[in-house]
Amino acid sequence: MDQPTPEERRKRGRALRTASPRSSHVWQPGDDRPDPVTILEQQAADRLPELLPIRYARMAASPFAFLRGAAAVMARDIATVTPTGLRVQLCGDAHLSNFGMFASPERRLVFDLNDFDETLPGPFEYDVKRLVASVAVAARGNGESPRAAAETARAAARRYREAMLAFAQMRHLDVWYAHADVDAVLATQASIAKRTEKNIAKARTRTSLQAFAKLTETVEGQVRFRDDPPLVQHLEMFEDVEMVKKLLHEYRDTLSDERRVLADRYEFVDIALKVVGVGSVGTRAFIVLHLGRDENDPLILQVKEAVTSVLEPYTGRSRYRQQGKRVVVGQRLMQAVSDIFLGWIRGPLGREFYVRQLRDMKGSAQIETASLSELTLYAELCGWVLARAHARSGDAAGISGYLGGGEAFDKAMRDWAHAYADQTERDHEALVAAIDAGRLEAAAPEEAAAPATR
Repeated sequence: MDQPTPEERRKRGRALRTASPRSSHVWQPGDDRPDPVTILEQQAADRLPELLPIRYARMAASPFAFLRGAAAVMARDIATVTPTGLRVQLCGDAHLSNFGMFASPERRLVFDLNDFDETLPGPFEYDVKRLVASVAVAARGNGESPRAAAETARAAARRYREAMLAFAQMRHLDVWYAHADVDAVLATQASIAKRTEKNIAKARTRTSLQAFAKLTETVEGQVRFRDDPPLVQHLEMFEDVEMVKKLLHEYRDTLSDERRVLADRYEFVDIALKVVGVGSVGTRAFIVLHLGRDENDPLILQVKEAVTSVLEPYTGRSRYRQQGKRVVVGQRLMQAVSDIFLGWIRGPLGREFYVRQLRDMKGSAQIETASLSELTLYAELCGWVLARAHARSGDAAGISGYLGGGEAFDKAMRDWAHAYADQTERDHEALVAAIDAGRLEAAAPEEAAAPATR
C-alpha cells in the first residue's frame, strides 16, 4: 500500500508540535483585537433588521447566550493562534447547546452534533476550543467557581483526546459506524439517567405531529400556520403558490432517488417565516407544511438560510459555491446518521438555503440547571462525539499523535477555556453596555416589529 501506516501518521502528528506547540494554545487578546460589538454589527448587515433586536436581547441574557451567538467573534480569536495543520470537517460552532438528541431513520434516539451552519474544513482544534470555552462559560453561569469551570472544560478535552486515540486504532468502517445511542449512554450513566428521563420523553414527542398541533390552525376549512408575529408569520413574497412549488421541486432534486419517492407522497399546504435560535436570528428561516394521507400525516420542513461560514476568512473557501450544499455535505460527513429529508435549495433573490425536518424527536440537555457532576459528564460525552465526528473526515492517527498520551493538551485547553471565559464575560458586558447606550436595540419578541418582505 502506498498510503502511510498509522504509526507514520502518528509520528507526523507529533512532529507538528514543533510549529504549533500544545502549550501555544492560549488566549491572549492583542491590542488590535476588534470590538466584538462591531463584529456583530457587520454580521447583521444582511439580516432582517426588524429581527435584530430579538437577537441582541437573547445574546444579552447571559455570557453563555452571548457565546452562542458570537461564533464570528470567536472564529477571529481562535485564528490568532498558529494552527496545527491537522484538518477535519469542522462543525464551526461546537458549543454545548449544539449537541443534542434526535431520531435516526431507524427511530432510535442518538446523541450527536446538530447544527452545521458554519461547517467548513479546518484545523481540528478550532472545534475543541469552542467546545471547552462553552463548557467553562456554562459552568460559571451555573454558579461554579472559575477553577471548577476550567476543570470541567479540561474533562471535555481529555475525553476528546482519549476518544481520538481509540478511533486511531479502529478500522475505518468501525469509526464510520460508531455513534452515541441515547439508551446505551444512559445505561452506563445511572447517575444522570433519572434526571434525563423527562428530557428523553419530551424528545420522543417532538415530531411533526406535535409541531402540527402547536403551529397550525384551520381557517375556513384550510389548514395553515398560525401567525404569531414576529416569531411566526406569513409573507407576501410566498403568495405565489406555484413559485413555492417550483422551488420545492428543485429541493426534491437534491434528495436521493428513494427519498424523492417519499417526498412526492406529501402535498404542499403552507409556508411561513419562523424565527429560530440565538446566533441565527435575523437570517431568513421558513417552515413549510405538507400533508400526506390526511391531517394525521403532516410533514413540516425547515428551510434555513445558509450564508458564508464565519470560518471562511481563516480556513479558506468551501469547495461548494452553494452554501446550502456546504451545510448539507458537512452535516452528512460529521453526523453518524442524518435527517432523511436533508437537502438544499436556491430561493428568491438568489439566496441559498438548506432543508431539514423541523422536529424529529429533537431534544437538548438543560445546561442551565445542571449540577457540576452532570455538566462534567455531559461535556465528556460531547468531547467523545466531537472526536468521532472529526475522525470520520480527518486523520485520527495524526491528530492522536499530536495530542499525545499525557495531559499537555488537556491542560492547554483548560487554560484556554479559563481565559476565554473571562473574555466572553467582558464581551457580554460590552454588548449590554452597547444596548444601554442606545447603540444597539434589544427587545423581547412581543416588542419587536414584524419583518417586511425581503
